[in-house]
Amino acid sequence: MRLGRSVLGWLRRRDPGYRTGRRAARLTLVASVSFYGCRYGLGSTVLATYALFATVATGEFAQLPGDASQRARTLLAALPMAWVLVAIGTVLAWSTWAAAAGMLVVGFAVAFAGVGGPRLVGLANAFQLFYILACFPPYQPGTLPARLAGLTLGIVLVSLAEVALWPDPAPVAFPHRLGDAARGVAAFLEGIADVMSGQQGADAEVARRHTRAIRAVEQVRILQLPPTQRPMSASVRDRALRDAAAAVHEMLALAESLATERGTTETRDADAARLLRQSAASIRSSGDIALGEAQAAGTDDHLDAAGAALERRRARAGQRADAIRLRVDAIVQAVVEQAGIFATAARVAGGFRTRQATERPATGPDQFWYARRSVLSLYWQQFRAHLTPRSVYFEGAVRLAVALAAARIIAGTFNLLHGFWVLLAILTLLRTSGADTRTTLRPALVGTLIGAVAGGLLLLSSPPPEIYAALLPISMVLAFGVGPLLGMGWSQAMLTLLLIFVFAQLTPANWQLVGARLVDVLIGAAVGVLAGLLMWPRGASSELRRNAAAYLGSAAEAIAQTVQVLAGKDRRPGALDAARRGKILTDASFAQYHFERHDPRMSYVDWEVVLIAGNRILQGAEALLVRDRPGVLASWPESAAQLVGWAQRLRSAYADLARQLPQGQIRRPVAPPAAAPDIVDRVDESIRSGETRPEVLRPVEVDVWLAGLTGHIARIQSPPTMPAGHRQKT
Repeated sequence: MRLGRSVLGWLRRRDPGYRTGRRAARLTLVASVSFYGCRYGLGSTVLATYALFATVATGEFAQLPGDASQRARTLLAALPMAWVLVAIGTVLAWSTWAAAAGMLVVGFAVAFAGVGGPRLVGLANAFQLFYILACFPPYQPGTLPARLAGLTLGIVLVSLAEVALWPDPAPVAFPHRLGDAARGVAAFLEGIADVMSGQQGADAEVARRHTRAIRAVEQVRILQLPPTQRPMSASVRDRALRDAAAAVHEMLALAESLATERGTTETRDADAARLLRQSAASIRSSGDIALGEAQAAGTDDHLDAAGAALERRRARAGQRADAIRLRVDAIVQAVVEQAGIFATAARVAGGFRTRQATERPATGPDQFWYARRSVLSLYWQQFRAHLTPRSVYFEGAVRLAVALAAARIIAGTFNLLHGFWVLLAILTLLRTSGADTRTTLRPALVGTLIGAVAGGLLLLSSPPPEIYAALLPISMVLAFGVGPLLGMGWSQAMLTLLLIFVFAQLTPANWQLVGARLVDVLIGAAVGVLAGLLMWPRGASSELRRNAAAYLGSAAEAIAQTVQVLAGKDRRPGALDAARRGKILTDASFAQYHFERHDPRMSYVDWEVVLIAGNRILQGAEALLVRDRPGVLASWPESAAQLVGWAQRLRSAYADLARQLPQGQIRRPVAPPAAAPDIVDRVDESIRSGETRPEVLRPVEVDVWLAGLTGHIARIQSPPTMPAGHRQKT
């Protein structure tokens, strides 16, 4: 009893929800039915081989997002591409060099296709296996129908099993996380509104709501999520979800600034409280729309009411002029605008058309341009953005393709028995950095040796074929269920046993099968290690330094250019385009860096804080340029000149930090630049002198934005308090 409880406790810790156990049971049943049915029922080794490997490729090597039904649909949708890859491999198997050239092209194309989103990433290894298996001798194009039939049988059975046999609990979908975050931020804004209204006990409640909002918003920090749960595809829906998540983070930051600002005064502000409640109602209802729990009307009544109230508040600016109120006005307006961005993004993600998304703005950036583009153009743009040696997707695709092609040449030149095991070893061992590849090498080789010795002892005893047939399901359970829980070494040992038991039933087997397995894995490991050492051995860490520096440098330029446009000194905010491109590559580098062994030289910089600073620059600049026409600050030349000077000092400070990031640390401290003096007081004086134009608040809004960016300079230079790349920013 005690032993049983210990085993169950270990399983719960290693396999929460028994996901690995469920998958192992499904795969064992499907693989056994397909293999035995084809091998012994129909008497076809070709059908059996392709049915089994289709099951293993899609069930074990594919890591797909979504619930069981979504994964099943993805597998069925991928079936035509699987047919194409098997057909190409079958045709090119006539020549080692033709097969290797095909491997180079297919290897790169399949790996690079992961740029398109989690589903393509999840299918990549399975697609590689389909071509690898088919491109090896014997060259038998006449068996193509049987190969495709076995492949189809395996994929269809896996798809059915995903839905019908012990389906995994559905993961928390990103829209649900987004809805929770929206409700958390809405509640926080309502708490601040209660404080502004003077309600008793509101201060303590707003602190509790702040904590809950932070916790909810952390759940939509995209780069902290498992890869299969990230809305990172090029589709309109995923782009809108990313924009909605960015708006939620911005609203939380603004709400925190507002709570801090209000903490310096006891003045009641019923108008601002009403605006915050209307924005909160819009955020909450828009979150329900993103979840599919509400229908989107043509307009957002809460947001329209907030916008109208904001204009009335501006018109009465002269009746309430003071520094605190002016700053509150600027922050409240930013909250209302971000609520509008969130509402539009949520509707686009929910499949609804809105005027804001379908019409190009007369001036400023076009935030929802993707809502008017075709699916093909969106995917092409995303692929094109990563067609550069600075992209970790490009580097990884080249590294894998070259390694697989080289392994195919070696296997063909030396006529290795079961040479496709060489390529299978590369798929299993090759990582995105040389250090990670070397780390997997020792346990993989030791595990393979243990599995080979165990299998060899069985082969030497020359058991009847029925023994292999009886042991095959047991080896599947061990390889699919137990091995992944115990680690790389045990996983390789049990996979080796599984392969020996399979091929002992497909062809006459002896101890040479064990030797072939050992030789093939050794060659595959050697090729993988060489590829990892010769091609971008530092993995994402090197690109993260360069891409983050480029992103922060272009964002620095966007600070100065944005203020110059608003001051009427520049009409070409082109730096924003460069910053957007830099963000794409930096996000990809940072996401991959999370899954690599960290370079100690990277631990001196909190890279997530760098990304947050760049994102705040980008989001703030876009919001200002969308809202305001060029030259909106020109009516107040003294304030405009001071803001331009402050923005230029900020550009220099951020550019100085950016130049140091490629070193992996900030060796030369950068002092935050001095703020523009008396901007709020000047606006206050203008209002008291009779100025009633709503644009009078624009200098304050720019001042608040630049003040927030100034604070990020010190944060970037602060030592990380957690392992680099893993710090949670609240």
